[in-house]
Amino acid sequence: MEPHRAATSRGRALPNVLSIAGSDPSGGAGIQADVKSISANGGYALAVVTALTAQNTMGVTGVHTPPVEFLRRQLDAVSDDILLDAVKIGMLGSEEVADCVAGWLDDVRPAVVVLDPVMVATSGARLLDDDAVRAVLRLAARASLVTPNIPELGVLIGAAPAGSWQEALRQGRELAGRVGTAVLVKGGHLPGPRCPDALILPGGGAGHPGEALVFDGRRVGTDNTHGTGCSLSSAIATRYAVTGDWSAAVREAKGWLEAALGASASLRVGRGAGPVHHFHALPDPRHRQPFTDLAWRDTAGLRHEILQLPFVVGLTDGSLPAADFAGYLREDALYLREYAGVLARTAALAPTETEQLFWLQCATSCLETEAELHRSWLGTEPGPRGTDLPGPVTRAYCDHLVATTARGSYAELVASVLPCFWLYAAVGDYVRDQVRQDGGAAEAAHPYGAWIATYADPVFAEATAEAKLIADRAHRAASPDERDAMLLAFRWSATYERDFFDAHRGPSADAAPSEHADLREGVVLP
Repeated sequence: MEPHRAATSRGRALPNVLSIAGSDPSGGAGIQADVKSISANGGYALAVVTALTAQNTMGVTGVHTPPVEFLRRQLDAVSDDILLDAVKIGMLGSEEVADCVAGWLDDVRPAVVVLDPVMVATSGARLLDDDAVRAVLRLAARASLVTPNIPELGVLIGAAPAGSWQEALRQGRELAGRVGTAVLVKGGHLPGPRCPDALILPGGGAGHPGEALVFDGRRVGTDNTHGTGCSLSSAIATRYAVTGDWSAAVREAKGWLEAALGASASLRVGRGAGPVHHFHALPDPRHRQPFTDLAWRDTAGLRHEILQLPFVVGLTDGSLPAADFAGYLREDALYLREYAGVLARTAALAPTETEQLFWLQCATSCLETEAELHRSWLGTEPGPRGTDLPGPVTRAYCDHLVATTARGSYAELVASVLPCFWLYAAVGDYVRDQVRQDGGAAEAAHPYGAWIATYADPVFAEATAEAKLIADRAHRAASPDERDAMLLAFRWSATYERDFFDAHRGPSADAAPSEHADLREGVVLP
């Protein structure tokens, strides 16, 4: 087969993702987990089996490895016919199998290869001899990303398993430098309430890998961890085939796996370490899930980021400089001016008189709020449109909303305007509750206490609740394509809400990092 046949077709709605791994008849790990993970993350799953296992949630009782010649026939059969967007490699089992896969990679040259080096059993026992480990290292040099767990990382560099996060990062850098491949260091085997992962990018020559991006995560309290490594690596391969961005692929796959672990208790599979719930995000066919449930779950990570932003932290504890607060209010006034126009367009598209009146009342309220911001907080009279230009984040947010109005879908437009109600109310509730924990005296003395009190406005709470109900009604009446567009529009607006808060950095932006700063998502480590 000629290499160009395996070129990526990224951009298709459903990328083709091949799993090369062992079989788990209980369905929780191996190639069965890969197929579920690829499917759940938006790919079309293909599978080539390297080994057959006799296993369940209690453990492995036997392994049968077919001849490598037949493995190569499987690989060729797939790649001779199907354009591959990504390849995930899992259990190999022997040097011969690893070299067979390496030879196929050399011939086919897939655009994306994610290697999950299955080398150490849960008990800690080595699954590969030294010759096979060296073969895996040769294979790693052909991969785009390697995703070892803590024990496997130690085996790959010939060291004891890391006992700390910093030691794991050092070992990950060493592996990346040796093989010239990106490495995902996974903190799941380390103790503690958090579960960070680090994406270490190669660069700078052997022994001097480039930057590391750390993605924080919470440790989910469950014993249902069977197949987590398989599931994560195949999810990353799929999301990269969709996004073309390693950071986005890791972030999205990690969030998906965390939710899959959290939903695993709803499954009833076996008496041992059960599987994760790969399809936790799918609506129950017995009852359609409300749009607001889907959207809220989909943006959980964004909400977490918002509450950790320097602006929100400074607003909560009162340390936010007055200039930053004034800048935020100025941008908010400019945003509300344009947001009112978008709400008026939403009213024009509304299918009922009741909804038309609701959106028009909200538009009027926005203009009144904008004028009040100028008079009471900024000490100026609002000027004519165009006399005060918004900043780049405000402009981008407004452009997104205007572009959504141009598409003319009422359901999509409702989803795009909802975060300004809902996320604003959620942040306000959080800030207000944090301030009130210190008592009435602290609240009264808070430099932004009067502003924070406005979050308790019952009229705004009622409007938020009504907007959510309208979004759920629009979702029920929408086509499948419109439902997808609604979720995407909501996610984009939620992202702009985060960026809007982040545009006003607050006092902690230039301060020394906290002791947990290296665990925050997106932090570039030295």
